[in-house]
Amino acid sequence: MKKHYNNVVIGFGKAGKTLATWLAARGEEVAVIEKSKQMYGGSCINIACIPTKSLIVNAEKGTSYTDAHDIKDQLTGALREKNYKKVADAEKATVVDGSASFISPNTLRVVGHDGEQTIVADRIFINTGTKPMVPEIEGADGSKIYTSTTLMELEEKPQRLVIVGGGFIGLEFADMYLKFGTDVYLLDSHERLLPNEDADIREAIESVLEEKGLHFLPGAKVERFREGQEGVAVDYKMGKQRDTIKADAVLLATGRTTETEPLDLKAAGIETDKKGYIVVDDQLRTSAEHVWAIGDINGGPQFTYISLDDFRIIKNQIIKGKYNSVKKRQPFATTVFITPPYARIGMNETEAKEQGLDFSVYMLSADHIPKAAILREERGILKAIVDNESGKILGCMLYCAEAHEMINTIQLAMNANLRYEILRDQIYTHPSMTESFNELFSSEALNR
Repeated sequence: MKKHYNNVVIGFGKAGKTLATWLAARGEEVAVIEKSKQMYGGSCINIACIPTKSLIVNAEKGTSYTDAHDIKDQLTGALREKNYKKVADAEKATVVDGSASFISPNTLRVVGHDGEQTIVADRIFINTGTKPMVPEIEGADGSKIYTSTTLMELEEKPQRLVIVGGGFIGLEFADMYLKFGTDVYLLDSHERLLPNEDADIREAIESVLEEKGLHFLPGAKVERFREGQEGVAVDYKMGKQRDTIKADAVLLATGRTTETEPLDLKAAGIETDKKGYIVVDDQLRTSAEHVWAIGDINGGPQFTYISLDDFRIIKNQIIKGKYNSVKKRQPFATTVFITPPYARIGMNETEAKEQGLDFSVYMLSADHIPKAAILREERGILKAIVDNESGKILGCMLYCAEAHEMINTIQLAMNANLRYEILRDQIYTHPSMTESFNELFSSEALNR
């Protein structure tokens, strides 16, 4: 059986599902192919942003691990159903359950529970995302070794957890499980936590996490995992010393990788890089005509909001709009959802020095903010980098309560090319965390 569609989206991620509903609303036929019914809506809803933040929020509220786990499952289940219906109920959209592979640049083989079918499309959008990377460590395939996906399926809270990897994912899980009362050990091969951050920010974050009880082992390299009846032993090396930690569970927070082999990209002449990501140009086009790669699979920044921005770029290509290339993408913020959260946009002080720029640093301790006292979260630092000649904000680092919301105001100011005085002199609601910008940008500048 062979079917033809104007458009096919492979994968139900943020970019793909948004594109599919938009195309359908335009009256164009579109099929969304998804291999797992548990992934309707994409990674963010089912195994990433939403479930992790749900667990984090409920941990902060003091909710028990079991109840927080149930709340997370109910939330993701409801969102999964909502996202499925949003596509499936669209008049011109069809959800196809099955695994897709290329036969040619415009032809796909789809294998599902109901058998095999061939789909031909005028345009194909690959939106298959990434998966957790499992390092080649002896014993890494053990039953007590988890990824960020599988650990959230664990219904019983581990009393002692070893986390391998100190990036964003590792830190968020470490902070979350500390709140649930788990004894957490974080092993990272780097000699410093968050090595790309300024020393004052990095040390502040590390200090707060250790105050909460985190055991941080910098420069630790895991050599093997040994499972037994009482748990798992983690053998590691620090310098010339070797040691072992016994735990109930291990989280591998060692990054993410691609899973493009089942797609048989070679059959379509689609190129990939050394890491397996699909090679695209600045308009997200692959090496095959009329085939695009959107979301994490194209090797760009792995954030849901970037996936959504990929949709905007594709949309503008279709309607002949101006915002049709990643080259037109403006600076965007990132957040590590620890407590307090750490949000950042643009360059930090270290990077500004390396570039030889003429700049000033504005800093404020979070305990100067009335709203922080109300929230009983006065830990942290606010830091902004400002160009001395233009007055433009070059970067900002917020390690404080509600930083994940505040950073959006900074981003808007930066992308609108506003001088820092605009934020300094704004009238903000009180008490709010955002009003701290009055004091931050009025603080004594540290000229660099």
